[in-house]
Amino acid sequence: MMASSAPMPDHQLTTQDGVPLKTKLARAERMNKMKSLALVLPLALFLLLTFIVPIGSLLFRSVDNPEVVASLPHTIKAISSWDGKSLPPEPVYRAFAADLVKAHEDQTLGDLGKRLNMEVAGYRSLLGKTARALPFDPAPASYKDALVKLDERWGDPAYWQAIRRNSTNHTPFYLLAALDHRIDEVGEVAKATPDQAIYLDVFARTFWMSAIVTVICLLLAYPLAYLLANLPTRKSNLLMIMVLLPFWTSVLVRVAAWIVLLQSGGLINSALMALGITDHPLQLVFNRTGVYIAMVHILMPFMILPIYSVMKGISPTYLRAAVSLGSHPFGAFWKVYFPQTVAGVGAGGLLVFILSIGYYITPALLGSPNDQMVSYFVAFYTNTTINWGMATALGGLLLAATLVLYMVYSWLVGASRLRLG
Repeated sequence: MMASSAPMPDHQLTTQDGVPLKTKLARAERMNKMKSLALVLPLALFLLLTFIVPIGSLLFRSVDNPEVVASLPHTIKAISSWDGKSLPPEPVYRAFAADLVKAHEDQTLGDLGKRLNMEVAGYRSLLGKTARALPFDPAPASYKDALVKLDERWGDPAYWQAIRRNSTNHTPFYLLAALDHRIDEVGEVAKATPDQAIYLDVFARTFWMSAIVTVICLLLAYPLAYLLANLPTRKSNLLMIMVLLPFWTSVLVRVAAWIVLLQSGGLINSALMALGITDHPLQLVFNRTGVYIAMVHILMPFMILPIYSVMKGISPTYLRAAVSLGSHPFGAFWKVYFPQTVAGVGAGGLLVFILSIGYYITPALLGSPNDQMVSYFVAFYTNTTINWGMATALGGLLLAATLVLYMVYSWLVGASRLRLG
């Protein structure tokens, strides 16, 4: 007789309470995930409230443009149908006069003048002069003629085009200005005038100085990290204390100390002249040389520690094996040892470069006006002119550059791991 081909019954495993084991395991896994999320949630909320939200609100200020819309609502509505070429029609002038009187009463004229003065020089004084003359008594038959008679600049379309360009709550003005561009009279993006095109040079200077500092730190830190990784433990610990010692001193104190050391009558110039190396004091401070010296001194530990942490995990037998197989010591170091330290070099270089592009105190105290970096202008617009739009635009571009650098570094590290794999 042929054997039966009927399927065997599906015996499902169950727990003692009759629940299928598969279902029970799924519930346990979901519960573990919920517990993990509950543990991470406080940290996530902390980061959201103290890091992401403040940065997002600050970055929003780089495109926020409330001054003109809030102070000239009727003018904005009336000017929307203007062709932007000839002078606006009479209703625009009438609405503007009414809005200006209200802005003067509400004490918002200062913010309005400050914002429009960024578009056209002299706009603030023009608004102040016009607000003092308003309201006209008796009311003129033509506000257009009355305003042009009061000041001939109201007969220039450029002043009305500035209002029209700011007829929305958001503007690319600050971001474009931070990239040395502007919106011209016809509404097209154009290059800034030569006297206003300074920020691209500032960004280039910032990246160049940061790259120089990073390279110098790498050249000095790599052999020191190698020495730390290969010295006996007692000597290595003593040397590590010397490396970490600057962390216990304020950056401002260290910069002030470098001013004392590098000035014309300082210890370094005195020693150089006493040794006969030079017959006159060298200019080592209030220039880029002083900035480089102080920044390298401050940032050196940030390069040493990542490289040292990688070198400490590399076995010295690799080099000895390469040399015993006939390789030259330098060739063995370059082909066997150095590739294993690339991750530490990349991490240290990225850390030092990112810290460098955000430096403010050291260039401000030790450098000349031509040595100031982007952070100086961020502080200037924040503390001096109270121009949050420009400050956040410059800071936002600096943050974007940092993120791009981090992504490039992550891509390079990932690509190197794939090649090694």
